[in-house]
Amino acid sequence: MKDLSEWLAHCERLHPKTIDLGLERVQAVAQRMGLRFDCPVVTVAGTNGKGSTCAMLEAIALQAGYRPGVYTSPHLVHFEERCRIGGEIVRADALVPHFERVEAAREGATLTYFEFTTLAILGLMAASDLEVAILEVGLGGRLDAVNAVDTDCAIVTSIDLDHMEYLGPDRESIGREKAGILREGKPAIVSDPVPPHSLVQYATAIGADLWLLGRDFNFSGDKQQWAWAGRGRRYSGLAYPALRGANQLLNASGVLAAFEALRQRLPVTAQAIRNGLAMVELPGRFQIIPGEPTLVLDVAHNPHSVSALAANLDAMGFFPTTHAVFGAMGDKDLAPMLARMGPLVDRWYFTDLPTPRAATAAALLARWQAQPGRRDVPASTHASPADALRAAAATAEPADRILVFGSFYTVGGVLQHGVPRLAARHLG
Repeated sequence: MKDLSEWLAHCERLHPKTIDLGLERVQAVAQRMGLRFDCPVVTVAGTNGKGSTCAMLEAIALQAGYRPGVYTSPHLVHFEERCRIGGEIVRADALVPHFERVEAAREGATLTYFEFTTLAILGLMAASDLEVAILEVGLGGRLDAVNAVDTDCAIVTSIDLDHMEYLGPDRESIGREKAGILREGKPAIVSDPVPPHSLVQYATAIGADLWLLGRDFNFSGDKQQWAWAGRGRRYSGLAYPALRGANQLLNASGVLAAFEALRQRLPVTAQAIRNGLAMVELPGRFQIIPGEPTLVLDVAHNPHSVSALAANLDAMGFFPTTHAVFGAMGDKDLAPMLARMGPLVDRWYFTDLPTPRAATAAALLARWQAQPGRRDVPASTHASPADALRAAAATAEPADRILVFGSFYTVGGVLQHGVPRLAARHLG
C-alpha cells in the first residue's frame, strides 16, 4: 500500500464485520506498537454533543497556547478530518507510516476498519509532541477501541437511545457502557443534566472523581451572556459559544468543568476560555449558511438530536417554506424522528446514501407516508444528497429555508458536491 486510499481499502477488507466490540485485539496491537501518551488525555463519550465538546476543548487549548491533538469520527468529506494536530487537519501522507506501524504490529490479528484506523491515528498523535490529547469515543465506551487508552479526564455528554443493538435497550444499559471510559481516581465530568443511575453508580464504585451538572458545576444565562460556576471557580459575562443551538451550553459547561478538574496540569486563563468559545467551529452541527435561501446543515441522526434540531429550527424565526433533505441509516429509530420534524417541514427530499447500512430513499418515503396523522406535503426521492439539494434549491424561493440533516453521509454528500465553496472554506 502506497497511499492513504490504498490503506483504507485494505482496512475495509480485513474484518467481516463493521463493528466487533471488544478491547482484547486492539489492546494487544497497541501494546506491540508501544502506544502511549506523554500528555494529559481527555476522552469524550456520549450519544450527542461529543463532537461539539471536542471542538470546544480544542479551541480553548489553542487559545491558551497549547498544542492539542484531536481524534473524532466519522468524517464528513475526507478521512483526514478525523485527526487535527495544533488546530490543523493532518495530511494524508503523514498518516501512512502509522498505518504501516499498525500492520506490522497486527501479527495476523483481525481488526475492523474502525479499530485499525483508530490505532493508526492514535499512533500519529502519540508521536506529535502534544500537550493535550482529545479523543472522541466512537460507539459506547467500555468496549470501544478508543478506550484502549487510559484517560486523565473523562467527559460523558448527553445519553439517549442509539445503537441499542450494541449498547442495550434503555438509558441505564447505555449509561453503563458509556461509564466504561471512567478511571479510578480520575475526573469524570457528566454534562447530562439527568444522568442514568448506572453511570453514577459505576463512577462511585470505582472511586472516580465525579463532577455532576447541578452539583459540582452549573451554568446560567440570559439573552446576552452566560455564567459558569464550578468547584471554587466562577466565570461570568461569557459570550455564547460560536456553535449554535441551545444545547451547546450543556457541552460548554462540561468543557469548563474538565479544564477546572485539570487545572494543575493544564491551566487556562479566562481570556483563553472566552476566545476559544467565541472562535470554535464545527461543520455540520446546526451550521447555518446565510444566503437566499438560508441553508442549515445538521448531522442529527437519532431522536434526541433531532428533537434538539427541531427546537433550534423553531428559534430561527419564520420562513415561508422549509425544504428538508434527509438520509439516514436503516437501523435508526426513524418514526420519532419523522414525527418530530413533520410539523416543521413543508417539502421532503429523501436521499439514497453510498453505504449498505443506509435506508433507501424509497424506504424513507414509505416510512414517512406511513406516519399516522402526518401532514400531506410533497415528497420526492433522489439518488444522492447533492441531487436532493439541487432539487430543493430549484424549488425553493429566496425567502425559504433548506435543511439538510441525518447521517454524516447526508451532510458530507452536500458539503462534497452540493456546496463546493462551503466545503473549501471549512474543510480545506
